[in-house]
Amino acid sequence: MSREPMGLYGYGGTESAQRRALTRGEVPVAVYGLGKMGLPLAGVFAEVTGAVTGVDIDPAVVDAVNAGESHVGGEPGLEELLADQVARGRLEATTDGASAATNARIHVIIVPTLITPDDQPDLSTIESVVADVAGGLSKGDLVIVESTLPPGTCRDVIAPHLAAESGLEPGSFGVAFCPERTASGSALRDIRGQYPKVVGGVDDESGRAAALVYDELSSNAVHLVSDATTAEAVKVFEGVYRDVNIALSNQLAGTAPELGVSVREVIETANHIPMCHLHDPGPGVGGHCIPYYPHFLLSQVETPLEMVELGRRVNREMPARTVTMLEDALTALTRSGRDDGDVLEDAAVLVLGFTYRPGVEETRASPAIDIVETLRERGADVWGCDPLVDPADFGAQAIDVDDLASGPTFDAAILVTPQSDFERIPWATFEPMVVLDGRDVLALEETDHRVVTLGGARGNRPTVIDGDVLAETGTSTIGRPAAFDASR
Repeated sequence: MSREPMGLYGYGGTESAQRRALTRGEVPVAVYGLGKMGLPLAGVFAEVTGAVTGVDIDPAVVDAVNAGESHVGGEPGLEELLADQVARGRLEATTDGASAATNARIHVIIVPTLITPDDQPDLSTIESVVADVAGGLSKGDLVIVESTLPPGTCRDVIAPHLAAESGLEPGSFGVAFCPERTASGSALRDIRGQYPKVVGGVDDESGRAAALVYDELSSNAVHLVSDATTAEAVKVFEGVYRDVNIALSNQLAGTAPELGVSVREVIETANHIPMCHLHDPGPGVGGHCIPYYPHFLLSQVETPLEMVELGRRVNREMPARTVTMLEDALTALTRSGRDDGDVLEDAAVLVLGFTYRPGVEETRASPAIDIVETLRERGADVWGCDPLVDPADFGAQAIDVDDLASGPTFDAAILVTPQSDFERIPWATFEPMVVLDGRDVLALEETDHRVVTLGGARGNRPTVIDGDVLAETGTSTIGRPAAFDASR
């Protein structure tokens, strides 16, 4: 007769017995959501516990996982980890969330928390998964949420929903929040212990059980905070801090022409003391985190948060401000020969970099998307280049790096997101044009191009054209160390 799998919540045995059971595959785990963060998490859970079922609504994702293959690219070691764990019978995948929930004793939710068109948190995906979990929930089960949530969601939404749908009494199962602290391209490293883990439960036993799980999963410290709402706020506050910080840097970047300095050089130098942590400015803030988390906080409180709102507004407007910078530079350069209206009308503009971060195949909220839209609204002929995604999906005419030399003549180019392939761009073969370097990564001092660097290039005097200060002429190269990466 087989023994019923052990639950960690409310278990009366010793902690050492729980740890042995967890690492021997006696506590089945279900991971709901096998995306860019969920798939690496499932792989590490399988590596540690030996009994994981991954759940995803996409049959192609499930088929790939069951074949030991990764649909997530750019994650060192992930393909090998999945192949090994699947071959050893420690990891499998299914589209049947309800069945996976019935067999699991630990339920880990890591699906996106979306935003509605009017900037309100959309918990529909989370609630759908919670419904599946509730259908298979048993006394002693532990539900852990890694999806970023508005503070209070575990306490006020998830725990009551699980109790109501499962028929179990509150306090007979655990609910905890443990925010994912991972970045695309380093997910396995991050999950295994790059950063301390933060854990908070809706009650003390939930926090204790979740802390035990992550103490086995991670080589780093586990910070058990007061409750789940505190843990939720930790993740949201981290994102809000970065959004406001980047907004400050973006506003400071606008002072470069008036002050006659490189704001980037100022920031980089100021950050040499530990009490200063200014991020780098840029043409916008993208990704699935920073642009959304301020709304998770704003939606939950009546306390005025003018700074949070201002930071979000500044960063949201940066793509349009970047286009205005380009327009000003074109106007100054063409004043004597082209004053018949909007300089962007019919101008051929090349947009470089459509992913929100270098080397990461993710375009959510990428500033390049809004830049292209704004340019097209102004009548520009927009071309796009990115080795990881198709610019045509975002309204630009796609062109490969290797085709640029024989491509059209451009009036201007905007570097939004650096990609390693851009090192091959034959800048010297182009006719002189305005180049707006949004990241201070281009080395074009040996060309005839007029380079406008957002915030000013490090270590250069302003470029003056007909008495107008435009910006700096860049001298740095792709990969040069900067202050803090503002693109994540």
